[in-house]
Amino acid sequence: MKVQNYQFGKITVDGKEYTSDLKIICGQIYPNWWRKEGHFLQVDDIQDVVNKRPEIFIIGTGAAGVMRIDRKVLDELSNLGIEVIAKKSSEAVKIFNELLKEKGPDKIALAIHLTC
Repeated sequence: MKVQNYQFGKITVDGKEYTSDLKIICGQIYPNWWRKEGHFLQVDDIQDVVNKRPEIFIIGTGAAGVMRIDRKVLDELSNLGIEVIAKKSSEAVKIFNELLKEKGPDKIALAIHLTC
């Protein structure tokens, strides 16, 4: 599994192009990711990540980094021992691919906002 390309509004994972936000959790792709409040990430938006408990959770906050993260998300993940890395989406993809090689797909998760 690898993200081959990210650009504003689209991402290519394992040769398949997606045009809506998505999550990759422990090697599984979850397309069409919607949040309760579009540019504000809340715990309810990542319950599947919480349930899988990866070692590292990478959050792509959008091309310009517009998506904000509720402090409760960071607190919840910290309490579970999950490391969080939040970066603009292009940087998040680079980090995801590097950690994928280093740790393997079962240890990491990515949630990525493709626009803004």
